[in-house]
Amino acid sequence: MPFSNLPTLLAEALAARGYAAPTPVQAQVIQPEAEGRDLIVSAQTGSGKTVAFGLAMAGDLLGEDGRILPSREPLALIIAPTRELALQVSRELMWLYGQSGARIATCVGGMDASKERRQLNHGAHIVVGTPGRLRDHLERGALDLSALKAAVLDEADEMLDMGFRDDLEAILDGSPSERRTLLFSATMPKPIVALAKRYQRDALRITTVGEDRGHGDIAYQCVTVSPSEIEHAVINLLRFHEAETAILFCATRDNVRHLHATLVERGFSAVALSGEHSQNERNAALQALRDRRARVCVATDVAARGIDLPTLSLVVHVELPRDAEALQHRSGRTGRAGKKGTAVLIVPFQRRRRVESMLRGARINAEWIDPPSAEAIRANDRERLLATLLEPVEIEDDDRELAQRLLAEKSPEDIAALLVRAHRAAMPQPEELIQQTPEARRQAQQDKHRAGFEDIVWFSMDIGRRQNADARWILPLICRRGHVTKNEIGAIRIGPNETAFQIPRAIAGKFQAAISRTAEGDDDVRIIPSDGPPAGGPRPGPAPRATLHRAAPSDGGFRVDGPRPPAPPRPPRTGNARGNDGRPAPRHHAKPYQKGPPKGPRPR
Repeated sequence: MPFSNLPTLLAEALAARGYAAPTPVQAQVIQPEAEGRDLIVSAQTGSGKTVAFGLAMAGDLLGEDGRILPSREPLALIIAPTRELALQVSRELMWLYGQSGARIATCVGGMDASKERRQLNHGAHIVVGTPGRLRDHLERGALDLSALKAAVLDEADEMLDMGFRDDLEAILDGSPSERRTLLFSATMPKPIVALAKRYQRDALRITTVGEDRGHGDIAYQCVTVSPSEIEHAVINLLRFHEAETAILFCATRDNVRHLHATLVERGFSAVALSGEHSQNERNAALQALRDRRARVCVATDVAARGIDLPTLSLVVHVELPRDAEALQHRSGRTGRAGKKGTAVLIVPFQRRRRVESMLRGARINAEWIDPPSAEAIRANDRERLLATLLEPVEIEDDDRELAQRLLAEKSPEDIAALLVRAHRAAMPQPEELIQQTPEARRQAQQDKHRAGFEDIVWFSMDIGRRQNADARWILPLICRRGHVTKNEIGAIRIGPNETAFQIPRAIAGKFQAAISRTAEGDDDVRIIPSDGPPAGGPRPGPAPRATLHRAAPSDGGFRVDGPRPPAPPRPPRTGNARGNDGRPAPRHHAKPYQKGPPKGPRPR
């Protein structure tokens, strides 16, 4: 359906931007039944909501000739949760309403407030801002809402999550009651419904969010990794996809700073976005992404709100989102305006069940895959390099002359190999990862032995968990007693009262002779050959108690002393310990607990 029932100037602006037909949400808000009514719109991120509410309020702002109505006070107010989103909305409305003569003012935190007040004083037809800055201008008298005809709450659910309820209520209470209120939100939790009931009248509900909340244009993938290999998985994902623009989500500013520094050190062109960056730094980072000078953005949830990059095709959840709504908002940075995108969740293997539950609740079908291997990345590199070199290009005469000189010195095969080498050298190297899928972990448990430990002999020690046995000091003890290194010791199994460990059969004889010699001066811990690891149950008979002491520096570790000497008998109790009849006195000598309130008048 073309934009046939719109004012001419708006239709021309849309055509100039390449809009041939409205998106579903845009088509809904310009229907005759939506004209002049309050709206509650549920639409997924990236569905064209900004243009949608720009079209929805056109009837309140434009005259019959398609020009903006004359007014010094704002006619429309758009409230957005973050600076980036407010600036993006302002840019969209500038080209949409540019031919109509509308003056648009932006009021956001981090910018010059006095400059914004001067702009409002000169007159603005449309004001776009964040809740805190708009409330500040309203309380100072710089923002006059007496002529307001339409108020738009963009990403209303996120504003409530960020604690802007008081600011929103103050702004809406300070505007005329006969205004239109357009509420746009990707989700509709109970606080949004309550806000709509208070500030809207006979609102029309519009929804374009289907049962699949995960966006039809976004492919969801889950990668299971060890917690210690999360950064390596990030590097391999970036190298495997080689997305034109990618965004990585972290939970805190510190994690954003650390991951950004890691990626830059590895050779990625990356920028960072978090609450610790000034507005100028944020603008510079976003401009670097738009200019293709940077390809990776590391950001927190709040800082990434409102980012709209046409080339963004990969979203990586480095740290898991807090809930399904956060997952939807994060992933919605890609798969916008009909383009395809990929969202990857990096899942520590111990949190897989939680992620599966969250995906079921969000009705998202995600594919569980292994992290990209180094070999798969190299295979992709080869295909991309061949595709790049085989593309038809115009070759200048200087380049041909240089090619002739190279051919005179080296063979074509050598020149091609050097070209491939130079291409690979300019790219960050992939990481070797351990598969952490349930199948791979089960297989690893079955094959858990190091090279050289295929044929082993078990030895046991007469201390276990009940004697505070710990591998951190058992390992140096075995090395000292058996004259071996830690690389010559296999698995260590600590039971309740004994500990077993593996020694390769090739050196078992030498090890047993060494522990026999060292037992004379250090016979407190008995080490003998064993049939296998300790059983789970307690061993019959009393077990010696062991205490842990720091060894001398020359020993290079810890040592375990032998059984404690028996404690001397306690002297018989005297005095009040026994009564006059010789029987033990009661165990509790303190004043018994007094039930009920304290004596005296009860305070009123």
